Amino acid sequence: MQTSKLKTLMIYQILEQYSDENHLLTANDIMEYLAKRGIVCERKSIYNDILALNEIGIDVMCVKGRQGGYFIASRKFQLPEVMLLIDAVTSAGFITPKKTHSLIENLKSLMSEREAESMVSRVYVDSSAAKCTNEEVYIIIDNLHGAIISKRKVTFKYRRRNVDVENNKRYTEKSFTVSPYALIWKNDHYYLVCNNKKYDNLMNLRIDRMKKLEILDKPVRPVNEVSPYENEFDAQDYSSKMFNMFSGEECKATMICALHLQEEMIDRFGSSIPLTVYDSEHFQTTVDAMVSDGFVSWIMQYGADIKITSPPQLAEMVKAKALAIADVYNS
Repeated sequence: MQTSKLKTLMIYQILEQYSDENHLLTANDIMEYLAKRGIVCERKSIYNDILALNEIGIDVMCVKGRQGGYFIASRKFQLPEVMLLIDAVTSAGFITPKKTHSLIENLKSLMSEREAESMVSRVYVDSSAAKCTNEEVYIIIDNLHGAIISKRKVTFKYRRRNVDVENNKRYTEKSFTVSPYALIWKNDHYYLVCNNKKYDNLMNLRIDRMKKLEILDKPVRPVNEVSPYENEFDAQDYSSKMFNMFSGEECKATMICALHLQEEMIDRFGSSIPLTVYDSEHFQTTVDAMVSDGFVSWIMQYGADIKITSPPQLAEMVKAKALAIADVYNS
């Protein structure tokens, strides 16, 4: 009886590993795989095991005919979904090369071996892409999740790399004790949104630069003391107002934009932003954003196609940046 149950499980494993809609397994194929695992059986028992698998909800399809056979029709993830996940893993800068390889191997196990071979051979991995080298990052992420849920402060070393004019690299470390509120993945990096008790605002710190993180038995500072959020930090709202993860003072920014930027503005700020006609070649919109160098840099990538009309402080920042760039070229 025990061997029979084991055989049914092994048939499921064999179908998971070797079959897909383009690679069917006949009863004889399954018997051969079982024999390699030390189980000899009759063909009829294979049919009974597949019926049993179907009865408990495993979608084993039978294709009749000369070229017919069995395959797992429904998996937890479909091939395009697994490809999307592998692309995300290979391109994510905060995942180390070692962990990238490990995660891809795990993702490959969600498909049949043949699908995995054909799919991975079509995935391009940019070997020149900057990858994190901090192997602590996964433990740090897990600990930060725990600290955020339990509303406890954390302490850690924060590492920055400096390069001098002779291209000599060195690292500096600074100790931080902060109140953590959220983790945000943006611009291909993982950030911790937190508060340093020395200041009454939020700061964003790269997780891949953290070392030796510890959770403290001290409650976090209430988020309403350091942000406009009353009871709970709103990661989605906060992220939508950040540009290159620069924090700053929140404002209503009014812009006059070239008509061809309508779709781009909607993609960046959402479909609910107001779009009003300014003249035959421009529209006007007002968005929520943070007054910061990151926002200024984002605006300037569009050159003369965007003009800030308010707040004056932001308009002056853009103007000063443009003049500074012009001086570099004029000199």
